[in-house]
Amino acid sequence: MRRRLVVMVKDPRAGRVKTRLGRDIGVIPATWWMRHQLRSLLRRLRDPRWEVWLAIAPDGAVTSRAFPGDLPRVAQGAGDLGDRMGRILRHRIGPRRPGPTLIIGADIPGITPAHIWRAFRALGSHDAVVGPAPDGGYWLIGMAHRPPPPSLFDGVRWSTAHALADTRATLPGWRIATVDTLADVDTSADL
Repeated sequence: MRRRLVVMVKDPRAGRVKTRLGRDIGVIPATWWMRHQLRSLLRRLRDPRWEVWLAIAPDGAVTSRAFPGDLPRVAQGAGDLGDRMGRILRHRIGPRRPGPTLIIGADIPGITPAHIWRAFRALGSHDAVVGPAPDGGYWLIGMAHRPPPPSLFDGVRWSTAHALADTRATLPGWRIATVDTLADVDTSADL
């Protein structure tokens, strides 16, 4: 079984990414930050222990040259964040699909291969893994052995202090590991 790390990314074009950060520091600097953050993140997280995949929004940007050409890509598809992540976890993208899959965002500067490896290792003895964020959300979610329930992410209040607790509530009876707490960048204060 091949481990997969899926990075959720938006097309890094001015006005499409980091809009809250853009309100604070300007659209062009926010876009520049995201492009450099993504490049640095992908460079750091390439590792022979897992495959790195990109899940791209909007769907039409899957062919964009803004992303490394050697990484497999999939379109995120329609819906809210839960709909898009749920599809990835249900279908476990790629050939020979069953295998541990982690999903992360591209806007967490502190992620290292050690964080990712701890999350994959936690899936050896747990059904799911989450990496909490200080704001009540999370920077990582993953699953390995069980198919996600149909109710996964139902009623999750995204971008609130309740996102992690709401997500846990959609996995009743699951053994859920918790790994490192890391912060994402949404505003200039986060920088």
